[in-house]
Amino acid sequence: MSAHRVAVLALPHVLPLDLGIPTQIFNPRPNTPYELTVCGATRGSVTTSTGFTVGATAGLAALARADTIIVPGYWHYRRPPAPEVAAALKLAFSRGARIASICTGAFALAAAGLLNGRTVTTHWASADELEELYPHLRVDRNVLYVDDDPLLTSAGVTAGIDLCLHIVRKDLGAAVANDIARELVAAPHRDGGQAQYIAQSLPEPTAHTLADTRDWALRHLEETLTLAALADRARVSTRTLVRMWRQETGVTPHQWLLTARVNHARELLEVTDLGIEQIAAQSGLGTSTNLRARFRDALGITPTAYRRTFQRTTTA
Repeated sequence: MSAHRVAVLALPHVLPLDLGIPTQIFNPRPNTPYELTVCGATRGSVTTSTGFTVGATAGLAALARADTIIVPGYWHYRRPPAPEVAAALKLAFSRGARIASICTGAFALAAAGLLNGRTVTTHWASADELEELYPHLRVDRNVLYVDDDPLLTSAGVTAGIDLCLHIVRKDLGAAVANDIARELVAAPHRDGGQAQYIAQSLPEPTAHTLADTRDWALRHLEETLTLAALADRARVSTRTLVRMWRQETGVTPHQWLLTARVNHARELLEVTDLGIEQIAAQSGLGTSTNLRARFRDALGITPTAYRRTFQRTTTA
């Protein structure tokens, strides 16, 4: 695989967790082509929002060489970044770099004029401020991330994990992204359209949750997983199952299962030589006709074309 340069731009008062997400996910591994650089407005130390400093191994010149640039959130986001930062982002975008933001990192992209006329997202608590300061964009408050290739924006904190795994999935396929997710003990795939604010995102430790039921469903995707079967597994009524599922994931059981099945089909296309009918059966999508329809809806591509694309990626 040819090298893919990823530059993570740490602006002054960068949020430590936002910075840690892309540096962990794009850290070089034997099965990935990523070359990671943490850069700042100048080379040297960058003060985080909590007061400690981190080292930036490069200055803004790294943006001129990067294939992908990621801007984590930062604390003083209402202040436009230094003019040289905006200029470097503009120049990188004009030459075709992919640029993504996590949380309030979207404010830096907006200040550089990159988000004008686009639908974007950011942390739900900062959405009104983003639209107020930059009225030529529209904020979608109800999603985890927006992929408006080559510009991508995400909501706060853990949505940055979803965005970065989404980028890996686009670059290298579901199998590699799932391996990294397992390494992070993160959800292998949360769709970008999932709600970013969930009414009960963290149930009480003593409360009954559906985590075990979802884990079981992932191991039995090839079976007919009706609401009744899932409710029986969880030992709750179907009505309670639907309510709890939405509280814990932000989507219905049907939507969650469909995403899981398409994602499993993607991985089977990448790492096996199984035929389309076999993959449709093993992923729980039933028939090749349904598999093709779901792929077209979710990815805008046929399963065969997806397999060819991934095979070209792995042999490049």
